[in-house]
Amino acid sequence: MLTFCGMDSCRVDGAGRIRLTAATVEDFLRRCDGEVVLFGLPEGAVAVYPEEVYQEMRRRELGDLDAVGASFSARRSLRRFGSMASSAKISRQGRVTVPEVLQRFAGLLPGVEARVVGVEIGVEIWAAERFETEMNDILCAEKKKRQNELIREESLQNEP
Repeated sequence: MLTFCGMDSCRVDGAGRIRLTAATVEDFLRRCDGEVVLFGLPEGAVAVYPEEVYQEMRRRELGDLDAVGASFSARRSLRRFGSMASSAKISRQGRVTVPEVLQRFAGLLPGVEARVVGVEIGVEIWAAERFETEMNDILCAEKKKRQNELIREESLQNEP
């Protein structure tokens, strides 16, 4: 069975909570007993990952922690990970509360329509309008990629 796949629509409630589908809640309960990390993505969404997934991403991003003192980019990465992450637990009702700072960052204010998108290692929560823009950007990039592949194939066929 696929884990963390699919897409659902919901509204951010007055307390900044998002209701997850039963299948998504089940995936998180099976994977991490509902203990998750919410992380602000540079694209303007909030990722919800099992803690071990988040820790592995962080470890890979930061590399050698001994070099942090001498590395501007490593310190910036620490700031981004530290300021844009928050631990949470999925409630018995299948809701997760998005902290206010991440609500503002991702445009997930109370009453906003949201998309909960499975990304195989967890889910991303997007303001609906931002997600539509992101999907359009993805489709445009894929179309351009296909066009470039066709041009390359044509040029290879036309070579003597």
